[in-house]
Amino acid sequence: VQLQAFGGGYVQPGGSLRLSCQASGFALADYGIGWFRQAPGKEREFVATINFTGGSTYYHDSVKGRFTISRDMTKNTVFLQMNNLQTEDTAVYYCAANSHGSLVITDEYYDYWGQGTLVTVSS
Repeated sequence: VQLQAFGGGYVQPGGSLRLSCQASGFALADYGIGWFRQAPGKEREFVATINFTGGSTYYHDSVKGRFTISRDMTKNTVFLQMNNLQTEDTAVYYCAANSHGSLVITDEYYDYWGQGTLVTVSS
């Protein structure tokens, strides 16, 4: 059972990136998925979450209107489209899966975690 997050990189302010979260060994379709991030010297924080059907999503206020979480059941993948990135979005981004299948913003309720992918926003 493994989650892998990838798609991070370096981008200038105002740019976009799309992160992907893939699962191996289990079906993501049974799980609610969350994206979290941890900036240097800061606590890990919630970014976005999607329920197991993909019909419901929830975002941290700081990313509303800029980030979109979605899932592709056929590819066993969840995406985080990040637009209009700002320097304060610089962080290691993690995806996580919760067996409740629901929208969860607290990291302690997640069962599986990916290894993280670094997003750097800088001019």
